[in-house]
Amino acid sequence: MSLLGYQSRITLTPELIFTVILPPLIFEAALHLGWKDFKRESPLVLGMAFIGTLLSALVVAAGMHALVGWGWQGSLLFGALIAATDPVSVIAMMKEQNAGKRLRFLMEGESIVNDGAAAVLFALVSAWIAGQDSGVGSVAMALIQTVGGGVLCGLAVAAGLLLIAGRSEDHLVEITLTMLAAYGSFLVAEELHVSGVLATLAAGMLVGNWGKGSRLTEHGGAAMIRFWDFAAFLANSLVFLLIGSREGEQPMGVYLAPASIGIVLVLLGRAMAVYPITALFARTRLAVNWLNRHILFWGGLRGALALALALAAPEALPERDALTGVAFAVVAFSIFVQGLTVPLLLKRAGNEKAEPA
Repeated sequence: MSLLGYQSRITLTPELIFTVILPPLIFEAALHLGWKDFKRESPLVLGMAFIGTLLSALVVAAGMHALVGWGWQGSLLFGALIAATDPVSVIAMMKEQNAGKRLRFLMEGESIVNDGAAAVLFALVSAWIAGQDSGVGSVAMALIQTVGGGVLCGLAVAAGLLLIAGRSEDHLVEITLTMLAAYGSFLVAEELHVSGVLATLAAGMLVGNWGKGSRLTEHGGAAMIRFWDFAAFLANSLVFLLIGSREGEQPMGVYLAPASIGIVLVLLGRAMAVYPITALFARTRLAVNWLNRHILFWGGLRGALALALALAAPEALPERDALTGVAFAVVAFSIFVQGLTVPLLLKRAGNEKAEPA
């Protein structure tokens, strides 16, 4: 659609992306994040998701500023949004290739928390661009409020709705209440000026770990998983179709040079997010072997969240159009090149019986 120059009549706004498309993507992924596994792997997962996201964003921002000539505002904003990984297709390939359970969890868990970390970092950079107080103390306080408030809001909304769901045996009512948990947690959090992404993430984890098999009926729990699998698939597809249509409004060749540089920088940033962090755990029970480190690096695909954040960039930003075009190119590269070659690494991992990682 982008190459053919097709333009739809749908206006792709940040509000459409954030309030309609983003919540099901985050919620569905969080549903499958088991608490026991997360608790065991949390030091490694949180290290890659938070410290790794920051390192990746700084590497990309510095490179775009030095090599492409973007201002620091546009460079930092791009570094923040492109740090969000979305390895949904890789997770599916891992299951097909019978990859190790721990490797699948590390990929999925790091990606989900990484999405929240990137969204929070993007919000902080946006606030700085808007001229809000950017002192170290104010930034630290804003980070604590955004992260902590988002998590608490998501847990409160989801817990209340699950208590109501426990009084019903109608699977349609149960599914509807989980929809309210996904969208309600996001909207309430945004209204309270805390992280809607982390609120939906926390709500999804609570529903997946406490709701399924406990508050929800067996039939309702199974129906819920099928529903959210389809909802996330639909939302992912819609984002790419609308982005392709939007990119048809401008010539792609204009951004070929910065896109090529951006792709290299994003790969370098991803390497900084994976190899140094995993090396810190090399002598612990959370050690990851070299082959699986390579899979974590190469399997860090970019997807819907990065595109959604790109569209939410301030209109007054000089690099806004270029930022969106480069983000689209990076996402396309990660899906068509990385996504199609990861199975080769997975087959090798399977042959070497890389479990445990």
